[in-house]
Amino acid sequence: MHLPFVRAAWLAALLFVGACSSTPPRPAAAVATAPPPVLLLVSIDGLRADIPGTGRMPTLDALYEQGARAAWINPSFPTLTFPNHYTLVTGLRPDRHGIVHNNLDDDALGRFESKKASGRDGRFWGGEPIWITAQRAGLATATMFWPGSEAEIAGGRPRHWRPFDSALTPAERTAQVLAWLDLPEAQRPRFITLYLEQVDVASHLHGTFSPEAFDAMRTVDDALAMLLRGLDERGLRDSVNLVALSDHGMADVPRGNAAFLDDAMPPDAYSYTWLGPVAGIVPKPGREAEVRRAFIGRHPHYECWDRQALPPAWHYGRNPRVPPIVCQADTGWRIQLKQHPFPQNPVKGEHGFRPEDPQMRAFFVARGPDFVPGARLPAFDNVDVYPLLAHLLRVSPVPNDGTLEPLEPALKSRTDTVH
Repeated sequence: MHLPFVRAAWLAALLFVGACSSTPPRPAAAVATAPPPVLLLVSIDGLRADIPGTGRMPTLDALYEQGARAAWINPSFPTLTFPNHYTLVTGLRPDRHGIVHNNLDDDALGRFESKKASGRDGRFWGGEPIWITAQRAGLATATMFWPGSEAEIAGGRPRHWRPFDSALTPAERTAQVLAWLDLPEAQRPRFITLYLEQVDVASHLHGTFSPEAFDAMRTVDDALAMLLRGLDERGLRDSVNLVALSDHGMADVPRGNAAFLDDAMPPDAYSYTWLGPVAGIVPKPGREAEVRRAFIGRHPHYECWDRQALPPAWHYGRNPRVPPIVCQADTGWRIQLKQHPFPQNPVKGEHGFRPEDPQMRAFFVARGPDFVPGARLPAFDNVDVYPLLAHLLRVSPVPNDGTLEPLEPALKSRTDTVH
């Protein structure tokens, strides 16, 4: 990279600091004399658990070898970006925090679409994300993007946040994180997120193992190297807890692998809330019984359930935002109507398949003063990440569905005061 570009990117990054700020939602609680180590939470959206260690991402590979890592993380159902990212920072299953899909319908609030203005409406978002819990305890927080961070939830937002901008490169996002770390100690955020969606985007467009996806992995890995180098240059290697993970994995779907709802029943009897790896069906008034007879059960390449009868392990179906009938495609297939066009590319990467499928597994690795170097953990559910974040920030977690127990072998013992 040319030095003028580096200087320009760095100066631009400094201008980001405080671009979008909010004060703590409530008066701060008493804080212990010594603040907790800074916690950096890095998400590489869509990176499968079997990629680290393959040589595709050398920086992540080294972190994986030296740090504390898990065999994998089990994502929550449905294995989609917004439900799982919000689960990571609340410890609540999607059925409980209410973001039951990337897009959803609410009887009172209307349509929620994650990439539109409704996705920034805090009324859709239940629970309390960790940045709000931290700020109630008097800790400043910052998000370099994260699903939910643009909405006012539980009375507030992160102290520093930015509207999502896909044009902002991983290097530029990393420069912002480092700029926040350059703030005076009293102003420095103690919790910072860094969200990187490039692997997910390239995989969706071109396939999980496409040259474009591998290029995105290298770009993200370079940003991770920049982050670690920046910590070293600031003397922060041993005083920052870094947690890197993904929200779900990815699987390839050949262009022609489509199962059609029309083959079970003409679409004049129902509407749909979602299509794709997961489909949501809403019978039209007076057609409920016949639509259920047509869909509930096994079909070629997909299966459907009444929402109250979904597999118990998925912890899903009680939230009123879940449509009456939920269909899950087999891995490598999509559910659609015949009127809808096929994707243009021969292969398209997808997620949203069964959470127990190995291709949907997410990765986890951590390094810092609170972690045992080289610790190896068995797989755990992604709801368990939230109790870990609260533990690292020395704050009391709000009620959640997770437990710290699976991660305790990777944590050093300590006697710090909880805020």
